[in-house]
Amino acid sequence: MDETLDSTAGVVYTETVVWAAPEAHAADAPYQLAVVQLPNGSRLTGRIIGDRISIGDRIELVERRSGTAFFRKLDSPES
Repeated sequence: MDETLDSTAGVVYTETVVWAAPEAHAADAPYQLAVVQLPNGSRLTGRIIGDRISIGDRIELVERRSGTAFFRKLDSPES
């Protein structure tokens, strides 16, 4: 069981854009990857869909495909 996915939201710890992807993902390049800090303290690497994210952004888990977590940026609450 993958306990790191108990929560669907987290904060971007670090991120990068993959320009030269492995052959299996070459058609998707460029794509963004992030290491996400989850509320339980664990970190999970996943792909970002939608808007570009930055370190410190709040993101949410959208889905898992073939063992890969896909996240998207949460809308910022208005002040």
